[in-house]
Parts: sequence; C-alpha cells; structure tokens
Amino acid sequence: MSTYTQLIYHIVFSTKHREPILIKDHRRRLFAYIHQLLTNKNCHLYRINGVEDHLHILTHIHPTIAIASMVKDIKLASIELIKQEDIFPDFQGWQDGYGVFSETIKAKERLMNYIKNQEEHHRKVTFIEEYKSLLNEYEIKFDPKYLL
Repeated sequence: MSTYTQLIYHIVFSTKHREPILIKDHRRRLFAYIHQLLTNKNCHLYRINGVEDHLHILTHIHPTIAIASMVKDIKLASIELIKQEDIFPDFQGWQDGYGVFSETIKAKERLMNYIKNQEEHHRKVTFIEEYKSLLNEYEIKFDPKYLL
C-alpha cells in the first residue's frame, strides 16, 4: 500500500517588532525564493503573500517534515537571501514565534483568496487584529503580552 497525505498548513509570521520593511517591489523575489525552497523539500505551495510586516503561506507539507523544522528553514534561508541581495535594507529578522494552522482541503480555495487579497484586507485590519482573530478561530489560548 502507498502513503497518501493531505497536510495543508496556513503559516503566519511577522518581521521582528512588526517593522513595516517588506517593500512591495521586492516581495515577489522573497516569495519566489520561499516557493523554490518548499518545492525542493517536496512540498506544494498553494499561495504566499504578505504586506509590509508579515507573511502568509498556504502549503502542503511533505509528511517526513516537521512543521517547526519547515518554518525554521524558511526563516533562516530567507534571512540569508534578504541579506545577500539586500532586498529589504532595514530588515532586522523575523519574529521569534509563528502561527501555524492545519487546514482542510475544503478550505483551500477560500484561504488562497484570503491570502491573495492581503493588501486589501490590511487596509481595514491590523496584523495584531488579524492574528488574534486567527488564534481565536482555531481556539488557541494565548497571552496577549506575547503579541506585542
């Protein structure tokens, strides 16, 4: 018998201190790099997007990869890219933590559209408001002092 999986994750993390330094003109390069990283690890990226202070990644993760390792790899590799190519001159790093939410295949299209429309969404909602909403939606208990 073969192994079949459908492990879809919505990953969210921000810049250190949520500094708005992810310049729109250079985000596409960052997104392409993360896409290639995921592809090289036998993962399938459904959608990546973000705004000045955070990213959203919707991806299938290969079953041999731990999600914590994947997020760590994305952060470390992207820091190297950002420094080497100097695409975000004021970049100081990523926040220490992250949010990861497991998703069903039935939610995939809705989430792809949600991530695609991040710029429009964040004209009305801040990252902190969005992040709290996600944590509440997935019934994750959190201490607000760690969201600052």
